[in-house]
Amino acid sequence: MAKKKVNVALIGAQFMGKTHSNAWRKVGMFFDLPVEPVMKVLCGKFPEELAVADKYGWQETSLDWEAIVNRPDIDIVDVCTPNFLHPPLAIAAAKAGKHVICEKPLANSLADAEAMLAAVKKAGVKHMCGFSYRFAPAVGTIKKMIAGGELGKIFHFRAAYQQDWIVDPNFPMVWRLKKKHTGSGALGDIGAHIVDLCQYLVGDVSEVCSTMQTFIKKRFVSESDTGISGKSGEKRSGKMDTVDVDDAAIFLGRIKGADTLATFEATRFAPGRRNFNSIEIYGSEGSVLWNQEDMNFFQYFNRNDPPLAQGFRRIHATDPGHPYMKAWWPAGHIIGYEHLFVHEIYDFLNNLGSKKAPYSTFDDAVKCQKVLQAVEKASATKKWEPVK
Repeated sequence: MAKKKVNVALIGAQFMGKTHSNAWRKVGMFFDLPVEPVMKVLCGKFPEELAVADKYGWQETSLDWEAIVNRPDIDIVDVCTPNFLHPPLAIAAAKAGKHVICEKPLANSLADAEAMLAAVKKAGVKHMCGFSYRFAPAVGTIKKMIAGGELGKIFHFRAAYQQDWIVDPNFPMVWRLKKKHTGSGALGDIGAHIVDLCQYLVGDVSEVCSTMQTFIKKRFVSESDTGISGKSGEKRSGKMDTVDVDDAAIFLGRIKGADTLATFEATRFAPGRRNFNSIEIYGSEGSVLWNQEDMNFFQYFNRNDPPLAQGFRRIHATDPGHPYMKAWWPAGHIIGYEHLFVHEIYDFLNNLGSKKAPYSTFDDAVKCQKVLQAVEKASATKKWEPVK
């Protein structure tokens, strides 16, 4: 019996557009799906960015997102644009009755994020926010271990997401460094990921105190529109522009209804750290450590091991018993960053006909946005601020 086809429109053809395109193309090859996704149309802002459509596997291209979200033959709209465009695109898609996938952070502000959530709820469509690190097999395994009580009572959650791509003062101005386009800097871009991991694994953040810093306050404007892919060697236009978002954010948090303490660091000024997204969780019965740069493994300490055998053991999260791994390679044959997006799309498609949502929804994204807002407020007031 032929599977029902669902037509997909992806809006945004840059970094995230590339990762999502790969996921749409590969998901049906490795996972048994209840529906068949059709890569119908790739939509972008500039004709030149759509030149990759055929290579990525899209049937059509368009520069008119409004026409695309209102096409009757489109079932799913996948939003991979800069943050400030998320609300109008997602809300319009929901009003048109389309299921919506949107990259994180959901919006530039809590008000916009809540409006997006209200729109998908009112329309009764499926919705996902792309917190991709939830879909690492090691993270899924850690989630099961915590739920099963293997770590006992959680004392500490510690996360650091460190990058270094804008340390060079000659790196040009890009959209991720302007508040009107991105909402916040490192906090929203990478801090959102570790906030979500905390709330996914150990519980909701109830209050925070924080500090935020911008280390390089002015950057040159290049002669071309560099998007995310600015390079230090690009030709200067002679103009300077002000960076009005944070380069780093450090904050403490308490977990709602628990004695758990949480610490977070999000920075783009950690030389040598290309994409070091790390978590540490310490409990009464054991501890786990994981970082995305070594994503196929995690460290596990069990307090109940014999004294002479105690120590962190390195767990290879590639056996078929780990989440998602039975679809891939034999044990020990590792997977990579791009596979997380395949898992993300698989979970979304696999549950189109279900009331449950085992993936990160707009509800989760709004909870994350509330934390981000509280962090910004706490940085300004220099006080503990509740996550309302």
